[in-house]
Amino acid sequence: MVESTGGEAGDGGAAELLDRPLPEGVRRRVVAIVSDGFGGLTVSELPAQLRQYARFTPTRRAKFAGNAMAAALESDTLFRQRIGERLREAQPELAGALDSGTPPPAADPLDVAAAAYVLRPAGWVKLVAAAGEEAQRADAERVDEETRAELDRLREQLAEAQAHTRAETERLRTELDTARREAESAHRKLRAALSDVKRGEAAARKARAETDAVRAEGQAQVSAAESESRRLKARLGEVEAALEASRRAAREGRSVEDMRVRLLLDTVLDAAQGLRRELALPPVSMRPADSVDAVEPGRMTPKDIAARALHEHDPAILDQLLALPQAHLVVDGYNVTKTGYPTMPLEKQRLRLLGSLSQLAAQTGAEVTCVFDGAELAAPVLLAPPRGVRVLFSKAGVTADELIRQLVRAEPPGRPVIVVSTDREVADGVAKAGARPVPSVMLLKRLSHA
Repeated sequence: MVESTGGEAGDGGAAELLDRPLPEGVRRRVVAIVSDGFGGLTVSELPAQLRQYARFTPTRRAKFAGNAMAAALESDTLFRQRIGERLREAQPELAGALDSGTPPPAADPLDVAAAAYVLRPAGWVKLVAAAGEEAQRADAERVDEETRAELDRLREQLAEAQAHTRAETERLRTELDTARREAESAHRKLRAALSDVKRGEAAARKARAETDAVRAEGQAQVSAAESESRRLKARLGEVEAALEASRRAAREGRSVEDMRVRLLLDTVLDAAQGLRRELALPPVSMRPADSVDAVEPGRMTPKDIAARALHEHDPAILDQLLALPQAHLVVDGYNVTKTGYPTMPLEKQRLRLLGSLSQLAAQTGAEVTCVFDGAELAAPVLLAPPRGVRVLFSKAGVTADELIRQLVRAEPPGRPVIVVSTDREVADGVAKAGARPVPSVMLLKRLSHA
């Protein structure tokens, strides 16, 4: 706050002015003096801007109207004089001392400066400046004391921290040495353990290799033994079957060879009769010119003959084979059903196939035998064979393929035997024995047209 107008004149008649803002401590005391002086003034004696604070308490007035009161005190000389009169009434000793130019030494410099600012005696600017300097000096001393105290406290904390750091450093160094020794010991143990692990792994690999070799050798021996066992079982089955057939033939009073010869003779006779009926040769009417090789109008050319050839899966081939005298149709049952209708249960597969074969036997008059694999059956199959179809299941340890080969070998050479199977091994085996193999697809097509 700077004095710009008004005030009491000095000895030289010039107005005294502050060259710096009013110190904060002095300003607070001035506001308190003005707030206390409000009570002795009427509303009309107050400046217009302060009348709204007339009913406030001194404390509340100092809080909310401090700036307004300070401004009015600075700008309104009459208002300042009225406040000065109230101050003289409240503190006559201090006012008298200021008027005489000898402020009491024991008085608070801030109170002296505030009173001088309000009363404006001669030299009041110096009193205010001195109070400000004193307040600043006191603040500086207080700050200096606080700074020294804080510095001492920080030094103590630093000393404690340094001592703690040294102790902690020593402790950590000791722990580090201990940890280093433990780490070295652990490294030695780890290296020893790694060596043991490597030796163990090498031994395990060696043992694994030896075990694999022994296992492979054992598996090879087991496979060889199983193969030999299957061969011996098959041979034993053949011997048993031959023995049973011999016994049956002996009981019936005729031998198997007689039966085969008679069957072959019937086959030849039926074939001759069929050939005679089929050829129906007219009387010989050949002429020498007929022996000359030439193409006559209306005769078939080689291309026409090739066009008449049937596809390898054409069911007409099967009809031609079944039309042969004394033909015997042997069917690999499950091979056919799993080719034609694999999603059905086995029982329904068998019933469907046997029903179709019964119709085929009735249509062609051929002997029909259907073979099923019974090696894995837990119990005998309860099945009534359909009319005209012989149903056979292989015995335990004997496959259906082997039973089919036995049936083919049991037939006399020359009898037409047709084996239906897609199994290449079965087809090759029966072909070597003189039978005619046909694929399962051909039979399925023929049965679908029945």
